[in-house]
Amino acid sequence: MTYDDFLKRETFNQEELIAFSYGKLVDHPPDHFDARLPAPPFLMIDRVISVEKKGGRGRIVAEQDIRLDAWYFQCHMPGDPVQPGCLCVDAIWQLMGFYCVLRGALGAGRALGCDEIAFNGQIRPFNKVARFEVEVKRYSELKNNGASLIVANGSLAIDGEVVMTVKNARTGVFKGITYNDYPKKSANSIGGIMRERMES
Repeated sequence: MTYDDFLKRETFNQEELIAFSYGKLVDHPPDHFDARLPAPPFLMIDRVISVEKKGGRGRIVAEQDIRLDAWYFQCHMPGDPVQPGCLCVDAIWQLMGFYCVLRGALGAGRALGCDEIAFNGQIRPFNKVARFEVEVKRYSELKNNGASLIVANGSLAIDGEVVMTVKNARTGVFKGITYNDYPKKSANSIGGIMRERMES
């Protein structure tokens, strides 16, 4: 699809999300179109069912089908399989980064934290569908360095019951941070504090 068509889309199926993960969804993207979703099995969403953009606010909703043979049920925990809560939080961050790109952010996404996570339930192998809802409180583009930042609240419902909430989750999209020549050592092969890129 064209970049303009991509920016207008409000739904994405699994094939399209995986294509985005591998950089194959958008034909002839603009420079610095480096953002990716994680590829399976770490991709934690199967479809995006709605995207809303309202100035600096918005909303994105996605679903994940729960699979009896999911990789994490095989190891977390033996004899007591449960979907790791950290993967549920990461699904919120994945959606936030994807939302930024749908708003026109250029660069690569990074999770920046959150203020509060609360769990009051769990996901087991015979559950059916997880629904992730992200309410965007603020989306902004930094004029001085081209970075984009998002702050949002998120929730996870499993088969209609809310089992997790996340408050003030933060994600950024930054230019010039990708490490495309892995596993060769190069300029971006060492991590560390990203303060200079955020403040410059």
